[in-house]
Amino acid sequence: MPKITVYVTLKPTLLDAQGRTVEGAVHHLGYEDVTNVRIGKIIEMEMPGGAEEARERARVLCDKLLANPVTESYRIEVQP
Repeated sequence: MPKITVYVTLKPTLLDAQGRTVEGAVHHLGYEDVTNVRIGKIIEMEMPGGAEEARERARVLCDKLLANPVTESYRIEVQP
């Protein structure tokens, strides 16, 4: 059964308020060279069927439920 990992992040053109907050905290800890912190989410699941079928089903789930297509991008990884 393929294992699916979906990475969802805000689109690069959008301000990531959580990322900026974390970046400020990282700088406060003395790591001023850390930049462009972005926060996202990881969703893991398993699905029956072949890898390509599982990828397509995951894409449909992302488009309908797991990611907001207006503000977020996603990337799908499939491990057999």
